[in-house]
Amino acid sequence: MTRVKRGVTAHRRHKRLLEAAEGRKGTRSKLVKPAREALLHALAYATRDRKQRKRQLRQLWIVRINAAARLHGLTYGRLVAGLRRANVILDRKILADIAVRDAETFGRIAAVARDA
Repeated sequence: MTRVKRGVTAHRRHKRLLEAAEGRKGTRSKLVKPAREALLHALAYATRDRKQRKRQLRQLWIVRINAAARLHGLTYGRLVAGLRRANVILDRKILADIAVRDAETFGRIAAVARDA
């Protein structure tokens, strides 16, 4: 059997890895082992943080809705419960956007929730 030298393949793989690790400090962007470790951690953090971003945005929307609801004499819980009773189907993202951009419309929505 003929001898296979694997230098080209390994070099290509290392080069791809180092390009992905570009911009990191010190040996994390220069040497293969630290770069691989940094890249694996970065990918794990990215996966975790994609989930956390959804939680954080929902928290932000709830805080905004609560602040706007209190201006109209309601709490967040009472507003959401009233909207559910009145069969108003608006998710928190849209409600928060309305609360920030269009206070008059949010006031009408709060009135509907209060009446229900």
